[in-house]
Amino acid sequence: MSPEVTGFFDEATNTISYVVRDPKGSACAIIDSVLDFDYSSGRTDTRSADAIIAFVKEKGYDVQWLLESHVHADHLSAAPYIQEQVGGKIGIGDRITVVQDTFGKVFNEGTEFQRDGSQFDKLFKEGDSFHIGQLRGDVLHTPGHTPACLTYVIGDAAFVGDTLFMPDFGTARCDFPGGSSKMLYNSIQKILALPDETRIFVGHDYKAPGRDEYEWETTVAEQKALNVHIGQGKSVEDFVQMRDTRDASLAMPKLIIPSLQVNMRAGNMPEPDEKGDVFLKVPVNKL
Repeated sequence: MSPEVTGFFDEATNTISYVVRDPKGSACAIIDSVLDFDYSSGRTDTRSADAIIAFVKEKGYDVQWLLESHVHADHLSAAPYIQEQVGGKIGIGDRITVVQDTFGKVFNEGTEFQRDGSQFDKLFKEGDSFHIGQLRGDVLHTPGHTPACLTYVIGDAAFVGDTLFMPDFGTARCDFPGGSSKMLYNSIQKILALPDETRIFVGHDYKAPGRDEYEWETTVAEQKALNVHIGQGKSVEDFVQMRDTRDASLAMPKLIIPSLQVNMRAGNMPEPDEKGDVFLKVPVNKL
């Protein structure tokens, strides 16, 4: 089956969120939603999430899943807010526990922060399947960017998160804690083993030099032939050398500190203090 896919582009974070609908009904899933956040003021805004909510309400869709491809380091998830408005179960990879343990220590969260993934409604592992109405989704564990990255293969479409970008931009960085360029290479091979006509929907687009428009849909065949980092059968040795060298030159994402604290909690803020105020921590010399 071929799902109906609608992308919502957030220019502030270059993120694409997706509404994925069963073509034979009203059931849908929302993948990688965005909660707007202004770091300089510490203020959140729901305009990006509200656009998706308005869309599914106008169409009369039944939101069954709120899927996260991984714990994002460049934007905050709006999954709990969307869940309050239109429902759906929040799902992520079961290796979220590794991410929670790693960053629970970085942010000195203490024993009150649960590191068992219990903040999410569903933890997926390699080989799991789920349904959006009559539409079947299958789960590929595709680590490398982070330990918990998943690719959701839904009908003839694969939602790859940050693992792959558009062919003219390449692949994800691997220098976050728990990342691995060799692991990413092997994960990408899983994706490239899907049928050539499989539609690939990427999690971000940054408009590669020479391209005028943002894009987020490609195919397995195009990635194999044209991806500037991994295409035309590039060896694992060449990829690892390229990726590690490139990553060493990259700055941290500007929203990594708030994003990790919120997203490892399934999009929820840390618990408020006795006055009801919420605070995010800034670890010094930790990232």
